[in-house]
Amino acid sequence: MTRPDPGTAAPAATRARARLQGTGSIIVLRVLVILVALVLWQVMSGPVVPEYAVSKPTDVYDALTDMLGSATGWTDIKVTTIEVLAGFGLGVAAGTVMGLVLGSFPLLGRVLEPLVAAVNGIPKIALAPLFLLFFGIGSWSKITIAMTGVAFVVFYNVYLGLRLRERELVEVVQVMGGRRHHVLGYVTLPTLAAPFFAALKTGGPLAILGVIGGEFIASSEGVGHELFTAAQNLDAAAEFAGLIVLVALTLALNGVLTALDAYALKRLGLAARRRPRPRS
Repeated sequence: MTRPDPGTAAPAATRARARLQGTGSIIVLRVLVILVALVLWQVMSGPVVPEYAVSKPTDVYDALTDMLGSATGWTDIKVTTIEVLAGFGLGVAAGTVMGLVLGSFPLLGRVLEPLVAAVNGIPKIALAPLFLLFFGIGSWSKITIAMTGVAFVVFYNVYLGLRLRERELVEVVQVMGGRRHHVLGYVTLPTLAAPFFAALKTGGPLAILGVIGGEFIASSEGVGHELFTAAQNLDAAAEFAGLIVLVALTLALNGVLTALDAYALKRLGLAARRRPRPRS
């Protein structure tokens, strides 16, 4: 059995410790920045900035505690989360299908791409009243708004990814006797992986934006409904508490997508391309 060279193992261990120390320092600095911002917020609220407009961190904490300690607050969070996940999932599915179909058939893509661009140019929130007429003030109107925003982002990334696929690689696989599933596995999927997951990370906040916008316009429950009610009541503390919930939802969704991205790239054998090269 071959023993590892001590001269090689020592520098590797040193680099690992340096990376851990660097990561720890970054985390500490981030926490310090947040603490300084909270202290300044607490001190400046009132003497410098009107307290009714920005509240105070202590009041926001109390409002957040009340929200998370009530059944109504958790119902609002549950409704918004379900609407975001449903709209995001349906938007990804619709955008992927559209991108694959129009990208696989060039003539169809040239005919329909300008029409898709024209519809995409309409602000999604402007379509909210139309969706409300179709689906009412229930969850489906918010899901449809979220789905529309996500679908176009995914469509363009998949569509352009297919158009930028290297024709030479496809021909090489076909010359070597490869069939459609070989082209799909060795050329298409590796080409689409990066733009597809980039679209997912972009579409997550768009789904949240669509749902909250729809809840602003007309809803009876949800985090957006509570934000709108807090704004009408000039309750800045409740407003910031709702924003904290949305930030947590965004971070959770982005974390799941990041983990899925890393797993998919590892399965496709593309993870090594993202690793930073060691410096000499």
